[in-house]
Amino acid sequence: MKTNIKNFPGILLCFCIAVPAWFFGSLFPVIGGPVFAILAGMIITIFVKEKGICHNGITFTSKKILQLAVVLLGFGMNLSDILSKGKQSLPIILATISTSLIVSYIIYRLLHMDAKISTLIGIGSSICGGSAIAAAAPVIEADDEEIAQSISVIFLFNVAAALIFPSLGTALGLSNEGFGLFAGTAVNDTSSVTAAAAAWDGIHGSNTLDAATIVKLTRTLAIIPITLVLGILQARKKKDGASTFSFRRAFPMFILFFVLASVITTVFALPGTVTSPLKDLSKFFIVMAMVAIGLNTNIVSLIKTGAKPIFMGFVCWVSIAAVSLLLQMALGIM
Repeated sequence: MKTNIKNFPGILLCFCIAVPAWFFGSLFPVIGGPVFAILAGMIITIFVKEKGICHNGITFTSKKILQLAVVLLGFGMNLSDILSKGKQSLPIILATISTSLIVSYIIYRLLHMDAKISTLIGIGSSICGGSAIAAAAPVIEADDEEIAQSISVIFLFNVAAALIFPSLGTALGLSNEGFGLFAGTAVNDTSSVTAAAAAWDGIHGSNTLDAATIVKLTRTLAIIPITLVLGILQARKKKDGASTFSFRRAFPMFILFFVLASVITTVFALPGTVTSPLKDLSKFFIVMAMVAIGLNTNIVSLIKTGAKPIFMGFVCWVSIAAVSLLLQMALGIM
């Protein structure tokens, strides 16, 4: 009970900042609530460095509420629907995910970058932006500045993709099906996929939004194996000897609950009236967690160390887009 009371002021502070960030995110979906939240937190920290009684709750929000957000995300995923509708995009999804992970690893080694930031950027670029970073960060024990750096990089190329890709797709002569697949596999974050597909539909009078979203949700399933592998690798780094490794300790339990939430949605065919509020709550909790991360982040050091992560994000972004288009061309989808 005492712990809950200690956490309350910080949780309340994050909630109060998250509400306007959520509002602005709904007004400007290409930017999104998480980015407004993390920027608000970082700006406040410039002027208020000591958090006082809010410290414990801010830490709790950046860790535990972030994990809860990932769990609730599972209720928005009907596995049978996603796999039945998204299976035709699987070859391209697997290729783009592999490309991003390989490219980020090569750049990490060549530029001697921070391992955790490199991991988060690679995963965020390849799977589903901020949600993937939210899932992976607790597993690899990334600190708030590493998370903030990664989210900032992903945001930059989300905006670029949402603005550039509809015109690029038109110039390349993509079909509606081709652009839906392109947006779903080559744009980092769900909100930016939605923005890009909506812009395409506005230009061409089509309905690619549903197709792009399904492809994106299919990509999101990669959170499960990726975080499991990261958990095992993290546990092996810590172990003193072979006999100390425990699969149970290596498996991130909140990911297990994420899977269970997806299974419940699938088995019981939960209607949208049930899953939609849970998905919205998940998104709001991510915004709250980003506020907390921003409050624990030094924006000056973030800017000073930003060149290499931005370069990595750029190369991952371009590589994924190129692979998506080339494979569509090879498969005759364009």
